[in-house]
Amino acid sequence: MKPARISRIIPDSIAAEMGFEVGDSIETINGLQPRDLIDYQFFCADEYLELEVIDKRGKKHFLEIEKEYDEDLGLEFETALFDGLIQCNNKCPFCFIDQQPDGKRDTLYLKDDDYRLSFLYGSYLTLTNLTAKEWTRIEQMRLSPLYVSVHATEAEIRSRLLKNHRAGEIKQQLAWFEEKRLQIHAQVVVCPNINDGKHLETTLLDLFSFHKGDIPAVISAAIVPVGLTKFRPDKDELIPVTPEKAREVIKQVQELQIEFKKKCGSTFAWLADEWFLIGKEELPPESHYEDYPQIGNGVGSIRQFIKEFQTIAQEKLPSKISTPKQFTWIVGNAVEKAFLPLVNRLNQVDNLQVNLVALNSRYWGQEITVTGLLTGEDLLYHLRDKNLAKNVLLPSVMLKHDEQKFLDDLTVEKVAKKLDINIFPVKDINHLFDRITE
Repeated sequence: MKPARISRIIPDSIAAEMGFEVGDSIETINGLQPRDLIDYQFFCADEYLELEVIDKRGKKHFLEIEKEYDEDLGLEFETALFDGLIQCNNKCPFCFIDQQPDGKRDTLYLKDDDYRLSFLYGSYLTLTNLTAKEWTRIEQMRLSPLYVSVHATEAEIRSRLLKNHRAGEIKQQLAWFEEKRLQIHAQVVVCPNINDGKHLETTLLDLFSFHKGDIPAVISAAIVPVGLTKFRPDKDELIPVTPEKAREVIKQVQELQIEFKKKCGSTFAWLADEWFLIGKEELPPESHYEDYPQIGNGVGSIRQFIKEFQTIAQEKLPSKISTPKQFTWIVGNAVEKAFLPLVNRLNQVDNLQVNLVALNSRYWGQEITVTGLLTGEDLLYHLRDKNLAKNVLLPSVMLKHDEQKFLDDLTVEKVAKKLDINIFPVKDINHLFDRITE
């Protein structure tokens, strides 16, 4: 197990006052070696701490700290997992990791199935590789809610999808969460002709049966269409979701939503925005999404973005800017229709012209593409012969979180140079408005 290597010290924190430096590592806390960020936070809750620290030069130090209970030390780490990632042991044919070309950066091929990342960051796991020790830790440390890829509750169907005989234990595992008064958010990736139709209905009804009591074991469920790329393995049984299939699933789930709402007052099971984009149907109203319990699955993300845009626009968008400016705003073609009113609002500002360019991904071989999957190659292919405004607004969701690099490993700098444009990554709506009005 590696020591917890420090990547950042929060200014004016306990750690900053004590002289911690980036590159230092924490070996033990009160004699215990933390496995991960969860252990670190739990151990550091005490009022008195004895730390064994290895500084960035390799010298060992022993420190004593007295603080308020639960007061944070002010440290951030290179990784949340000090003992390494728990890898996935399933072979789901729809796994995005296996639908990528060879030869890209190593991190794109890491298949995690780690309950700790699920608890900390909301990533999805399958529960198939948990040992008895890990189940005990989840219970003892009350690691809830977790986010679970269910896909199907029928043992045969789920085992077929995950290519893992342990996958069929899902209903017993849900009963365990119910017994321990712990909770999950569920995800169902719909693969036509495998877990759709009557199987999808069975899955949602089974999940809803665990949505009862003051602490429901299943808080919510998201229904997501399978996403396929041209790099997926041959003979994988998978077929893409057609507009007709999307409308069929929308109708089926909306009928169940009415039933769920009557019984518990909540929609409970939500359709990802992609269903409506693929099916060319209107998105539900903002009120449909309640408190956005499945926003991480793209459930209501467009409605939330539009609401935030309109709210911030009232505060930040001027009626006029002093110098004429032109921008090109790049998005995936999945959101083109929804974003056109936003562009019209921007163009109401005198001296400002923003043109929306909505692209599909030739790189992945997709007709309909969400913004986050567009690559540098896609920009080069689609924009090469376009008469663009020189200044291009690029949602940073397309880029590696800590580097200006696309999913295909092309850099922003290289793409900008080849297209002879200025690319401005924008991380959110405030950043977007600041960029176009500054």
